[in-house]
Amino acid sequence: MKSDVTDEEWQIIEPLLPRAQGIGRPRQVDLREIINGIFYVVREGCSWRALPHDLPPWQTVYNYFRHWQRLGVWQKIHTKIRNQVRKRLERTDNPTAGIIDSQSVKTAEKRKEVYGYDGGKKLKGRKRFILVDTLGLLLAVIVTEANFPERLGGAAVVMEAAQATDNLVIIWVAQGFSGENFSRVIQQLGAAKVDVICRSQPGFQILPKRWIVERTFGWWNQYRRLSKDYELLPETRESMIYTVMIRLMLKRLAQFQALA
Repeated sequence: MKSDVTDEEWQIIEPLLPRAQGIGRPRQVDLREIINGIFYVVREGCSWRALPHDLPPWQTVYNYFRHWQRLGVWQKIHTKIRNQVRKRLERTDNPTAGIIDSQSVKTAEKRKEVYGYDGGKKLKGRKRFILVDTLGLLLAVIVTEANFPERLGGAAVVMEAAQATDNLVIIWVAQGFSGENFSRVIQQLGAAKVDVICRSQPGFQILPKRWIVERTFGWWNQYRRLSKDYELLPETRESMIYTVMIRLMLKRLAQFQALA
């Protein structure tokens, strides 16, 4: 299947997966097929129950995804692979500049889910706050209700990326994040100055630095599971986003190795 990992990609991610514990029954499932199943869900946007029969049972694939989510495995793998990509491009692990933006998406109308109404976008659903480096690689993501304030979300995503933002000198933001209080909070969190990117004229305009984070949102369009928020819990959506970025960076690393 198109979403399956290649041999080169498997060599990259396999050492980063949790090892089986030394006690108890030996692991019966092939972790490569588990990863293929998870990547199939995020790529095709199907439900877990709709996994093809040539993959492991959907319950097994889902349980691995949820278990690793609770342990923070997806975020840890994402950080290690992101550092590998940055190293290949002769960058340090911790960037000196970042860009913050948000995106509102519709939800799937599940009971007990967290959602709100974004008056600006005229949309009921959730909002994704992301902080990326100048390559467009994800540093952190926070998922909230759609009516969550921009400045609070921006501060929250910087706090989430605390370990990766030690060296930040500047953060570029859209006008929705402007304000002296927001800049002061970001500086107190350890980041440097906030630079607001403003439009110089009405209508469509390619804004400097802002296009980088918009491109990251564009990458997600290849993965149908992110086209709409189908998850009951916001933290599950965050893990899905980290999983998609892992898949994207695996492809890039494999391409680097092929050209080496």
